[in-house]
Amino acid sequence: MQIKDKVAIVTGGASGLGRATVELLLERGAKVVIFDLNDAQGQDVAKTLGANCAFAKVNVAEEDSVQAGIALALEKFGALHLCVNCAGIGPAEKTYGSKGPHSLANFTKVLQVNLIGTFNVLRLAAEAMARNEPVTEDGERGVIVNTASAAAFDGQMGQVAYSASKGGIVGMTLPIARDLASYGIRINTIAPGIFNTPLMNAAPDKVKLPLIEATQFPKRLGNPPEYALLVANMIENGFFNGEVVRLDGAIRMAPR
Repeated sequence: MQIKDKVAIVTGGASGLGRATVELLLERGAKVVIFDLNDAQGQDVAKTLGANCAFAKVNVAEEDSVQAGIALALEKFGALHLCVNCAGIGPAEKTYGSKGPHSLANFTKVLQVNLIGTFNVLRLAAEAMARNEPVTEDGERGVIVNTASAAAFDGQMGQVAYSASKGGIVGMTLPIARDLASYGIRINTIAPGIFNTPLMNAAPDKVKLPLIEATQFPKRLGNPPEYALLVANMIENGFFNGEVVRLDGAIRMAPR
């Protein structure tokens, strides 16, 4: 699917991987609605990026909130073709430790935002995409890109909730591709390693530096535009479907 003249929603689009994706899609001629909870930042980013970018304050885990955001996209730009899910949280907490067992409320919150929120957005986006006329010879109507994490495969100590949520995103990729095949909607998942994002920048050096050392090449944080390039390839390559791709400089994370 060509990006030019298509309409996209990007969750977590006000910063980090999401913002880089918004910027690249706009550069390639798309119209984009940013879904984010940060109202002030989202409004500012949308204003900065111009008339083809809009903002909707959306809680990805709430059905009515997502429906309202999709309605805004349809009203403003007339359709929905692309959905990129970047919103997520990642607090650290051990299954059991000096403070006792892992908070069930915290575990639930991480799954609610990362896993259920991702599914909530994509299922409602798919409903809108299914109403599109096909835009390619193969009959494509839409493309979805989800964000998992290298932690889905080799999560570290304290990442049980985060790894579980991202593992769920990995696990639902192929079934969703099969569910949506008859509608001409493709889905793929990116599993990033360590990227230069607000979430990673908030971590202390004692956390970041060993991760950089574990990255084989190049030995640095990933840059958000590198993530956005893979999103664009997944959109534009019509045979790319049902896949999970690690984008991580060949990192394999140690237990801590």
